[in-house]
Amino acid sequence: MKITQIEAIPFAIPYRKPLKFASGEVHVASHVLVRVHTDDGIVGMAEAPPRPFTYGETQRGIVAVIEDVFAPVLVGLTLLEREVAGERMGRTIGNPAAKSAVDMAIWDALGRTLGLPVSDLLGGYTDRMKVSHMLGFDEPATMVAEAERMLDTYGISTFKVKVGRRPVGLDTAVVRALRERFGDTVDLYVDGNRGWSPAESARAMAEMADLDLMFAEELCPADDVLGRRWLVEQLDIPFIADESVPTAADVTRELLAKAATAISIKTARTGFTASQRVHHLAEGLGVEIVMGNQIDGQIGTACSLAFGTAYARTSRYAGELSNFLDMQDDLLAEPLQIRDGYLHRGPGPGIGIELDPDALSRYRIDR
Repeated sequence: MKITQIEAIPFAIPYRKPLKFASGEVHVASHVLVRVHTDDGIVGMAEAPPRPFTYGETQRGIVAVIEDVFAPVLVGLTLLEREVAGERMGRTIGNPAAKSAVDMAIWDALGRTLGLPVSDLLGGYTDRMKVSHMLGFDEPATMVAEAERMLDTYGISTFKVKVGRRPVGLDTAVVRALRERFGDTVDLYVDGNRGWSPAESARAMAEMADLDLMFAEELCPADDVLGRRWLVEQLDIPFIADESVPTAADVTRELLAKAATAISIKTARTGFTASQRVHHLAEGLGVEIVMGNQIDGQIGTACSLAFGTAYARTSRYAGELSNFLDMQDDLLAEPLQIRDGYLHRGPGPGIGIELDPDALSRYRIDR
């Protein structure tokens, strides 16, 4: 069970259409496949999606920090020494996606070694999650049409609507169009990716007060300390902290400052080990949890699903598990399938997926 090698393989898969939101847009999944090898011949894997406009990481940076900094201090550890691995990676500032992918690949290797699903090792609450789909910036008719396709094809009835444009009426019109088209047959919430000011956020939420939204997420920056607290205090729905809470310490800060009333957990940002800490903290404080998405591919989605299905609180709401549908292809031997609005985790050990070596050869960019 000793780690003998850690690989960081860059790959690139185009999206069918760009996903646009307030902090940037994504045209190609330029991600990194991370593989942890053991002396027993086991290989665990995970996916690191760099988001330079959110966390400052790039694809080349993720490969470099894993190969040059993390691998030299982790090779030789056993799969059970996850706290040691976390401490050693923690000596390097930042790099959340790189750290998280290594952590999850170690967990995957452990599950494969024991012949058990990671979700069962974490908590084993359920085998499925309801799926939420993110709708990026576009015209109201186009976004409504995408929601119709997701509902008709996959049974998805929860939608996270990207907002944060100026003027705010561009986005409130979209949300209103979605509610008018679907009535109460769908659940809607909004995510501003820090695009509005607190005043703009308040105006937008007032305009949408009659639309029965579930949540509002990161409408304005956390750095607008007093303005964000002022905004959250006047809302009658949970305000989700996402980009502002990459660590458990950040979760504590935002909740105690009354700058958030719910938390988004992204395993691409906190892996499995740190996500456990965030989950237990949020559970202890009695705040809601939503499983978020870092525009993950299918490997990253399987990781989110493994964690989300492990606990009652993380599986209470629909998880953001569908954005791999926007990619032209992926790396799995058996693609994930969303049916009747749900995604079921695979029955196999680890995170329950297998790699397609031909697909990896086709899309890796280091050869």
